[in-house]
Amino acid sequence: MTPTRRVDLVSRLDRRQRDAIATLIEAATAVDGTAALNEQALLTLGRAVPEPGTLHLLGSEGESAEAAALAGYVHLDRSGGQAGTAAECVVHPAHRRAGWGELLVRRAVVEAAPRPLLLWSHGDHPAAARLAERLGFVRVRDLCQLRRRLRNGHGPADQLPTVKLPVGVVLRTFVVGQDESAWLALNGRAFASHPEQGSLGAADLARRVESAWFDPAGFLLAERAGRLVGFHWTKVHPGDDSHPAVGEVYVVGVDPDERGGGLGRALTLAGLHHLRDRGLGEVLLYVEADNAPARRVYAGLGFRHAATDTRYRHPGH
Repeated sequence: MTPTRRVDLVSRLDRRQRDAIATLIEAATAVDGTAALNEQALLTLGRAVPEPGTLHLLGSEGESAEAAALAGYVHLDRSGGQAGTAAECVVHPAHRRAGWGELLVRRAVVEAAPRPLLLWSHGDHPAAARLAERLGFVRVRDLCQLRRRLRNGHGPADQLPTVKLPVGVVLRTFVVGQDESAWLALNGRAFASHPEQGSLGAADLARRVESAWFDPAGFLLAERAGRLVGFHWTKVHPGDDSHPAVGEVYVVGVDPDERGGGLGRALTLAGLHHLRDRGLGEVLLYVEADNAPARRVYAGLGFRHAATDTRYRHPGH
């Protein structure tokens, strides 16, 4: 007898549902070797209070929601307004190749209507590309993951260029409770045209500062005459029995008035030195595929392409 399939739309998750989603994400990440959901979705899932504009699609097999086994999950974020509803979709490895991806994505298109649906494919998986084409999605954005060794695995650190700050610029670390407003203002200027980073608000910053991974010692601020002009926020992804910890160039931002003076490169190097001194052997970062100037800088610092995340857009109905 074929199990009953159900897709439930939920605005508030209970503990049982959160635990089931966490288990699904863990299983998918272990098999795929890449993140199942982006950071913003994971931060939202970690909050007991529902985020405005956030919905959840739960795909399960069973006669009732209480007895069903979670086969797939879609995170929907309507906060983008008319630009579209952002979506993240993941199917449990034990339920793949059974039509769950198509079932969930079709429902997500309906729930997003009449706005477009913006769907990420982490790792640019061929199956996701085929599904996107079949359902009328268009590829609109590629985000490249780059990686670099910080240690060669035998003890001595790989060579990193010396940090040379522009004249008059000094570095210090972020102070919680003091630097939030100035950082948000600078981040807004530095990423005015970026679809996610530029829209970061006080609540978004607070969630990250409250995260277990946050370390103010790895949040480097550049000042000129007491004014914040740049930053490099680093991150460390914890390791486990099968994977060592990995550092991340989480975000580097430079005041538009300071661009072209070498501050971005200096800040990047300062963060790399910090991560290497913490004993990390590898570092990763994400950069837009069409950001040729940034990719040249990172290539010059020894970064190489490792993976691509792709965003697809469905025009809606």
